[in-house]
Amino acid sequence: MKIIITYLLALVSVDIVILATTRIGLMPQWWQNLGLIPSCTLIGGVGGVVYCLRGVYINACVRKSWDDKWQPWYYIRPIVSHLCGAVSYLFLKAGLLLLEARQSTETTDLGFLALAFISGLNVDKFITKIEDIAQATWGIEKSRTAKGEDPNGN
Repeated sequence: MKIIITYLLALVSVDIVILATTRIGLMPQWWQNLGLIPSCTLIGGVGGVVYCLRGVYINACVRKSWDDKWQPWYYIRPIVSHLCGAVSYLFLKAGLLLLEARQSTETTDLGFLALAFISGLNVDKFITKIEDIAQATWGIEKSRTAKGEDPNGN
C-alpha cells in the first residue's frame, strides 16, 4: 500500500509541477503551442489521483478492507484519468459536449479544466456519457460493460 501511495503522490506532484510550469510560461514553445489539451490531460490525471487516494483511505482506514488484488487498479486508473482529461477537451472543442445551454463565443479555460477534472475523477460516468453521445450521434452501440454485461461473456 505504501508503494501505491508513493506512486500516486509522485504522479500528482509531477502533474502539478508541469501545470504550474505551463501556466507561468516556462515550458518549451512546442508545448505552449499545444494549447489547452496538455493542461486538460494533466488536470484529468489530478482528478484520477484524488479519486485513488480517496480509495486508499476509504478501503484501508474506514472499511478496513484493503485487498492487494486491487493494486493494478491503483496504478492504471490515473493513466485512464489522464486520457479521459484529454478526451474531454476533444469533445468540448468539437462541440459534442456543452458547458452551458446558451451559445457563447467566449469560452474560458476554467470550463475545460473543470470538465477534465471531473472526467478524471469519475471515469466510469464520463465513459458512459461519451458512449451515450456516440450512440446518439453516430448510432454506435454501447460497450457490454456500459450495458451491464460481463465483458468476458459469462
